[in-house]
Amino acid sequence: MRAAALLALMLLAACKAGVGGATDADADAGPFPAADRPVAPIVSDRWSTEEARDRLNEAEEVMNRATISRGMTVADIGAGEGYYTIRLAARVGPQGRVLAQDVVPAVRDALAERANRERLDNVSVKLGEPADPMLPESSFDRILLVHMYHEISAPYEFLWRLRPALRPGGRVVVVDADRPTDQHGTPPALLDCEFAAVGYRRVERQTMPSAGGYLAIYEAVGPRPEPEAIRACHI
Repeated sequence: MRAAALLALMLLAACKAGVGGATDADADAGPFPAADRPVAPIVSDRWSTEEARDRLNEAEEVMNRATISRGMTVADIGAGEGYYTIRLAARVGPQGRVLAQDVVPAVRDALAERANRERLDNVSVKLGEPADPMLPESSFDRILLVHMYHEISAPYEFLWRLRPALRPGGRVVVVDADRPTDQHGTPPALLDCEFAAVGYRRVERQTMPSAGGYLAIYEAVGPRPEPEAIRACHI
């Protein structure tokens, strides 16, 4: 879950989404299919307190399972207050890089101030858009989507625009709960289907109670499909 301020950007879509996920804005969605599912409303800029998450060793366990190591370049999408950003910076070290992205200017600014205050010279903070993470191409070994995928209102466009940012061998790491999207989770079968629709293959999935559900890892395979060729999942 991300910043409450995001409600100003996405609450309309979340409130209008029914079981089929359709909204009045679908006609303006362009060539990408609309998500056939509800979109969770955004209610907080944090999933839990940092202290509680550290007691469960959440970030260390996620980074270990994602095989994040020194010297890597990692993107933290929907970074919020920066729980993962700060810990990723320590993991990749001074030769690595972390790009923290959020779609709310105030949240982005607060995280930039935190990174500056904590002298994290290997962290950059960037503003993205709800349907476009705005990442540089061929730049990332790992891209993290933690407790936020169920809040993406245009998942096919988002994942399509995310693909070019991966380096060869790069992977997308998703952490979410196994429950319906309108209950702040993503059923694993739905996640697999939406990723596959945009040309990703799941390479791993593990249960992860310490992070509230499960961890799934994807890699891009084959050419990126044309937007018109993408078919929405009906699960």
